[in-house]
Formats: sequence, C-alpha cells, structure tokens
Amino acid sequence: MTITIAANGVPKPPADIIEGFRSAPTSIISDNLGRLPGAVGLKPFHRGGKLVGTAFTVRTRPGDNLAIHRALELVGPGDVIVVDGGGDETRALVGEIMKNIAEWRKAEGYVIDGAIRDVAAFAASDFPCFARAVIHRGPYKNGPGEINVRVSIGGSVISPGDIVVGDEDGVVSFPAATAAGLLEAVRAQILREEETLKAIREGRYQGSYGKS
Repeated sequence: MTITIAANGVPKPPADIIEGFRSAPTSIISDNLGRLPGAVGLKPFHRGGKLVGTAFTVRTRPGDNLAIHRALELVGPGDVIVVDGGGDETRALVGEIMKNIAEWRKAEGYVIDGAIRDVAAFAASDFPCFARAVIHRGPYKNGPGEINVRVSIGGSVISPGDIVVGDEDGVVSFPAATAAGLLEAVRAQILREEETLKAIREGRYQGSYGKS
C-alpha cells in the first residue's frame, strides 16, 4: 500500500540552539511551555543519554512498520524519528536491526507511540529510544503510512522540524521558531532553581519555591 512522503527532509535550527537544550531538563522545558505539551505514557528504554534533535515524523497503521523502513532511507544527522503508531502495544514497530540502521544513518534517536522489541539491545546502548511498551510480536510490512506530516504522540501534536528533547523524565517538543526565547527562559529558571537549592543547603530557605 502507499507510503506518502510530504517532504524528504526537515529544516534544522541553528546548532547552538540544539546544543543549548542538551543541558536543559525536560521538566523545566515543560514548565516554560505552560506545563501543557509533552508526550504521555512513553518511557526510555536506552541505557542513558539525552535526546535532542528535530522531528522527522512517521504515521503508520498500528502494528505496521513499512513507513518506518521507508523513513530510514531518508533520515540523517540531527533527525529524531518520531513514530505515530496509534499507541498500539500488540506488535513491535522497531527492534535491534532498525535501531542499528538509525544509528548508521546518524539519527539522534526514536520516539515511538507504540511498542518495540529486542529491548536488551536498547538497554545496552546510549542510542535514545522512547516508546510505550515492549512485546516480542513483530510487525506487518504492508502500509499504508505517511512521512513528515503532523502526528500525535501520547496526546502531544508534533510537526516535522519541531525540536524534540527527551531525558529520564520523558519527552517534550516545540516549534523551532520559539526555541531561542524558550531557551532563554529555561536557562533563567535553571539559575533560580540552583539558587533555591543553595539556599536550602545553607539553611536560609524561606519558602519561595512554592510560590513560583
């Protein structure tokens, strides 16, 4: 069946913007997004490491990964492969081989609203993978699917080219056009929270955190 490709690639924001978010916790990014956006129900399956990059999106029929295989022919450095699998947990969309293909293509990682398998390979690797579940059952490869269209991941709408950040707390995303201002706000909050922690350690904390 047909795989529709809306675009072969996605625009990349300036490298300094991407690198700026590498040290930004998703919790603080979320705070500065009104505490509203962010995928719900996904968890990290890799050993460790931050996920930061731009969304290369895939929408596929639940339990079918033909569109993901097609996307793997197109992704490159800086791309986060964001897969809308409809939240289906009955068949794995990605396993060890597709993990290694994505790494070879120098993608930044996977965000999958669906299941994976070969979980031990992910657990032994620092290649980021966030998914909903694990199951041994493999996928169909029939299609249909779409590449680089707007997708819904755990209740969060992600567009091609959005910046995606993932860590131990989960995954958040936002438009690249808002990234510079968001990064400034995130850095200011990090400094405020560092000061609060210092005040606690020094015994001079007076309850300001509960008012922020």
